[in-house]
Amino acid sequence: MKIALYAGTYVKDKDGAVRTMYQLVTSFLKEGHEVVVWSPDISSDDPRQETVIAMPSVPIPLYPDYRLGFYTAATEKQLDEFMPDIVQISTPDIIGRRFLKYAGKRGLPVVSVYHTDFPSYLSYYHLGFAENVVWKYLRKFYNACDSLFVPTKQMKSRLESRGMEHVEIWGRGIDRELFNPSRRSASRRDTWGAGSKTVIAYAGRFVWYKDIHMVIAVYERFMKSDLSGDVLFVMIGSGPEEDELRRRMPEAVFPGYLVGTDLPEAYASSDLMLFPSTTEAFGNVVLEGFSSGIPVVVSNEGGCQELVERADGGFVAEAGDQDQFYDYCVRLIKDRELFERKRQNGLAFAETMSWPVINGALIKRYREIIGRKAEKGKG
Repeated sequence: MKIALYAGTYVKDKDGAVRTMYQLVTSFLKEGHEVVVWSPDISSDDPRQETVIAMPSVPIPLYPDYRLGFYTAATEKQLDEFMPDIVQISTPDIIGRRFLKYAGKRGLPVVSVYHTDFPSYLSYYHLGFAENVVWKYLRKFYNACDSLFVPTKQMKSRLESRGMEHVEIWGRGIDRELFNPSRRSASRRDTWGAGSKTVIAYAGRFVWYKDIHMVIAVYERFMKSDLSGDVLFVMIGSGPEEDELRRRMPEAVFPGYLVGTDLPEAYASSDLMLFPSTTEAFGNVVLEGFSSGIPVVVSNEGGCQELVERADGGFVAEAGDQDQFYDYCVRLIKDRELFERKRQNGLAFAETMSWPVINGALIKRYREIIGRKAEKGKG
């Protein structure tokens, strides 16, 4: 197969969605398929086997970590020269629409992947009034695709309730060699000043739509409790709200935005993860936490809860209920038998989530979709 892939960002380790795309492309290549990736935001120093084409772009105002790209006549020429068998769109933006239109003109099958639950972000930017308009746009976009792949049963039900068609589940996998308890590092913990303290980690963007206000609230509860000297919060990541987080969490450690082996080492060097986001389509960090040997406390809204429930690798708290989030963290700290049981459950679950198995099933579906489109074309 020849796969043309459009992604709004394709910078290695930038977020969970990009790590997922990298793994999928690697699986394509291992099976002998050809891949060309188009993106306005790419890694400049990351050698890859696939061809990666940088599209013209400018920084997005107020959100400089991401770029606004442009589909040009050169893009269409590049697509024609590649002659793809299938088009994959990972971001339903303006460029994504142009790739969708291109596939329609050429009679090519097109699939999309629901990496990010964009509508759930709107309320955090006081744009709730636009939700119906956004859903209308997404419904039209995704229903023009041959298939829309989502990571969880919950997300499938959510999108189908909004009128999405042709929705299929493609789960997410984990690199067990990269994310592994053996990466626990005494020297990293020393750098943090952890000592014998329980390290509670958060990993992700420092933005309000990740519900970091709940992390702040739980931190403040701990700092006022008799456990204040026994815990250390480690905030892994970066984002526009970092200054506010540092101000509100003066005793926390901020190791920055970690890539390569630094990220799994930081996970494994922690003791549990607090990830209260309600806006996740899947929650890659949860699976990464399980694979690194740490239980995870998540919200009952968004894609993370399904992972925790399937694995029994942590706790699911009521969204917005700081008492529950705090109490679950305390239980994991005080009850070592409970902690170890949740830890082992998470590790066992991660063992079943290998990328080769999960991506192999998706590649098989791509072949079927291409064949189905070809049969329709003959008819």
